[in-house]
Amino acid sequence: MNDPEAAWGLLTEFTQSESLRKHALAVEACMRAYAKKFGENQDLWGIVGLIHDFDYEKYPTPEEHPYKGNEILKERGYSDEIRRAIMSHAEYSGVSRDTPMEKALFACDELAGFITACALVKPGKSLAEVEAKSVRKKMKDKAFARSVNRNDITSGAVELGVDLEEHIAFCIEAMKGIAKELGLDGNAVNSA
Repeated sequence: MNDPEAAWGLLTEFTQSESLRKHALAVEACMRAYAKKFGENQDLWGIVGLIHDFDYEKYPTPEEHPYKGNEILKERGYSDEIRRAIMSHAEYSGVSRDTPMEKALFACDELAGFITACALVKPGKSLAEVEAKSVRKKMKDKAFARSVNRNDITSGAVELGVDLEEHIAFCIEAMKGIAKELGLDGNAVNSA
């Protein structure tokens, strides 16, 4: 199952929330960018990013997510490689992150959400206004986007073997490529 269209179908079947769908697209963009950088399969990495939380809306508890999703993926013929990567993004699953793809998913997941939050508080609600330095500064503000685990962001970059500031800048650039789909291209403000 290395079919991006099937993965999108799976996501939309289980996820109705527009913000969760946008999160999936943001993580997919970061994953595709890292796959390209590392010379890996962009569709494979993109699919992992796209569907890593597909079960979260229906099964949001740590007892269910990503375990229920893993069962569904197995039933639908998704590979062990995809399923293992998705399991490994949950710290509490006990599944170690061994491959570059697994490490990238963990490194991009929380960061993509945090970058989105940073863009949404900019005057133009645009990724074009977000810089790595300002993201780092916002990370120190514990009241801002408090549900985002800062430790996951920093340890994710370490595990992936990239400098945190470079990682943030890399993900911002990846997300800029789909800013319109994410509603972070500034047009929401212009049309209001």
